[in-house]
Amino acid sequence: MSTQKTQPPWEFLFSASPFTLHSYELSRLNHAANLRKEMTRLLDQWLEENACAMLARWLIEQRERSVREEALGAKPGETASPGSPALDSASDNFLAESSRSREPA
Repeated sequence: MSTQKTQPPWEFLFSASPFTLHSYELSRLNHAANLRKEMTRLLDQWLEENACAMLARWLIEQRERSVREEALGAKPGETASPGSPALDSASDNFLAESSRSREPA
């Protein structure tokens, strides 16, 4: 996708008839609408690609967790005891600390 810097054709615009100015306006609006459609399509594609990558990352983490659980003798899918450092990820530790700080004393 090329980036263009557009300058209005000032001389043309100042000397153009009202009909020509309307035509110019419509052509610019049409071009802007086409760019918006392309941007929307690209944004949708970008979101889809990121979602696929996130799914792959989740599967990788699930498989790694399953391997760690098997190495520790836990059944796959079985929840490890809280505080088991081998099974806690950084986000698990963060969330556990957050929930402990919210509990009433």
